[in-house]
Amino acid sequence: MSRRIALSLAAGVVVLGGAGAFALAYAGDQPPAFAHSTARYTAPAGGRDGSLTFSTEVTAASGVKSLKVLAWPEKSGFAKKPLTAADMAEVESATCEPAGSDTARCVYRTVVSAADAASAPHGAWHVAVLATAKDGSTTLDTKVTGFTVG
Repeated sequence: MSRRIALSLAAGVVVLGGAGAFALAYAGDQPPAFAHSTARYTAPAGGRDGSLTFSTEVTAASGVKSLKVLAWPEKSGFAKKPLTAADMAEVESATCEPAGSDTARCVYRTVVSAADAASAPHGAWHVAVLATAKDGSTTLDTKVTGFTVG
């Protein structure tokens, strides 16, 4: 192998190694991300309570610390003045279980009584989530998924 080819090859390895290290460092700085988010609303019927179940997968390089969940009607004040992380501070949390080295599967479930359903606005609803990673980074998605109350 000629010296010029060997030097070119060595330079290529250094450049690729540096790019790989940058990519890994950059991936570690990414805020939490959501995937496969679903919401299922079941109305109360026949003297039985209904329910709202929300599930999602959260990925964070440092691990998932918590996930706050809030369902809100499209025809509400949040449509005009969007939710903030401060708004989400006092809402209920989902239960999260590890689903890989940097991913957690989170589920939130609440009972919907007949009285709750009767007083709830009909129509489109959204689910807002605030994920917090173990390194303190956060991601707020005010419309991660939705459902309809009929």
